[in-house]
Amino acid sequence: MHPPAILLLGPTASGKTASSLALAQTLPIEIVSVDSALVYRDMDIGTAKPSADERAQCPHHLIDVVSPEENYSAARFRADALALMHDITARGRIPVLAGGTMLYFKALRDGLSDLPSADAELRRQIDAEAAERGWPAMHAELARLDPDAATRLEPNDGHRIQRALEIVRLTGRPVADSYAQREDDDVPFRLLTIALVPSDRAVLHRRIEDRFAQMLEAGLIAEVQALRARYALDPAMPSMRCVGYRQVWDYLGGRDDYDTMKFKGIAATRQLAKRQLTWQRQFREAWQDLQEIDCLRPDLAATVRQTAQAWLEG
Repeated sequence: MHPPAILLLGPTASGKTASSLALAQTLPIEIVSVDSALVYRDMDIGTAKPSADERAQCPHHLIDVVSPEENYSAARFRADALALMHDITARGRIPVLAGGTMLYFKALRDGLSDLPSADAELRRQIDAEAAERGWPAMHAELARLDPDAATRLEPNDGHRIQRALEIVRLTGRPVADSYAQREDDDVPFRLLTIALVPSDRAVLHRRIEDRFAQMLEAGLIAEVQALRARYALDPAMPSMRCVGYRQVWDYLGGRDDYDTMKFKGIAATRQLAKRQLTWQRQFREAWQDLQEIDCLRPDLAATVRQTAQAWLEG
């Protein structure tokens, strides 16, 4: 029988950190972060990175592993996560993969698609076109070339529009064709997948608003200023496209005033949560082991712990 591993996924502000730490109270676990922002060093406030006290409660992995100047791909995550899962199991402990980057969860469970590698020159060309025409116009071009891909993207989601156009221009085929050509890589673990979902999305939205305000009070603007001073960054880098950082970058550049920056940061975080929940609905249909738990219930952490214990004992 394969060794056990627990996947804990949910939208932003759904209580993943507290729930994963609750597992550590009764189970011999180590936590592997599944978050495309937590991998970056010196990006602490805007990523809601676990505190030193929280990280001291049990071992954490894939946090602070790359510079904000670097890229970190789904392929690299899958390789890193599988290696860590084997190491954790060899120590007689249970890997808990917790986070909200749904693409990483999909890459881990379903394998990697046959996507072309990034083409730096083509990306510069697309960025130059976007600077001249705007991302909505680039989205319209994508809709002409690949209508299905365009319907899944917001007209101002420059990062994803850029990648979709890059794939279409490199392959001459719709994006879905490349995703369909997937490596058959089974995960050699017995998986429990717990998805945190809100029974009332308005409550989750209020949490998001409160949390972003707390990030600003905690010094998010100063954090971005320090990042700009320490590293050679530009707003096109994946690290600076993270929700919150992108809006503060525009504020520091004089593009928006403070209230507009705050409004955009909250709106972008809500859009992120919406995309995460869309991913989770797709996972519900595809993954038979997935169990959903209302992230708004007052006994969430205890329920997650009880669900995992019952599964391990079953």
